[in-house]
Amino acid sequence: MDLFFIADVIGIIAFAFSGYIVAIRNELDLLGILISSFLTALGGGIVRDVILNTTPFTFREYYPASTVLAVLAFAFIFKLYKKEDVERKLFFVISDTIGLVAFSITGALLALEAEFNIFGVIILSFLTAVGGGLTRDILINKVPAVLVTDFYGSISLVVAILLFWCDYLDFLNEISILIISALAITLRLLAYFKGWRLPKIQK
Repeated sequence: MDLFFIADVIGIIAFAFSGYIVAIRNELDLLGILISSFLTALGGGIVRDVILNTTPFTFREYYPASTVLAVLAFAFIFKLYKKEDVERKLFFVISDTIGLVAFSITGALLALEAEFNIFGVIILSFLTAVGGGLTRDILINKVPAVLVTDFYGSISLVVAILLFWCDYLDFLNEISILIISALAITLRLLAYFKGWRLPKIQK
């Protein structure tokens, strides 16, 4: 089975659950929970495909939306919203990291295929990985978490730049992609557990 398909499913699961938790914490109704979960998990990919002028993958395949619905059903049945800090459990952090890296790589590779320049590769990688979460936070009238919390969105930038240079040096293949994936996952986990953050400008 394709490793990137597995990583994609893991990412959808983690991001759908993230959207679900955010919706619960902000006391949204059932429709709000659905929108938050679907937008977080699939919104970035939809924006990516619109930029690439192609029919969004989510509208052509059944498994992305089906996966989100399965996550919501599981979360409601087992009342995960009642568990404290469930989004900070190790299994969730790891799955969220895998999803972040997988979505970043997907966006960057599609940008390279479309012959975007380095700025296009970076932006498409970033939007694919965190675009859904950005849109969700804007909808619920809060500063997007990716702009103010830990070393998260930066991983997409690192992935995009590394993939761009691998392609430029004619060294882009499955092995280099796997190496970049491993480096990005390791960097994200180190940043999370060591509390690394980008500097802020003090008033």
